[in-house]
Amino acid sequence: MLYNINISYLCSALMKTIISHDEKQIKKKKKSKKKMLTEKAGTLAGVIWNALNGTEGLTIKQLKKATGLRSEKDLYLGMGWLLREGKLETCEVEGDIFVKLA
Repeated sequence: MLYNINISYLCSALMKTIISHDEKQIKKKKKSKKKMLTEKAGTLAGVIWNALNGTEGLTIKQLKKATGLRSEKDLYLGMGWLLREGKLETCEVEGDIFVKLA
């Protein structure tokens, strides 16, 4: 009976160690993904800023074409970055979103 208790204790300790290690790995991956997404947002913001620079502004459709971005998610990620920094202004014109540099 003592033998079973020791094995049970060892299994429990091993499981706690494995779970702790997994949790650390998950936190590390989340932090890494957050950093990568932040870097991507900054890069996309630069692409959008360059497309708008020297224009009076563009609609979302025109901006998507001017930047060459295929994904609306990427377009909005970069726009969000610029909006947050106060470098972009948006308004709705005849049902379309119009974007220009602030």
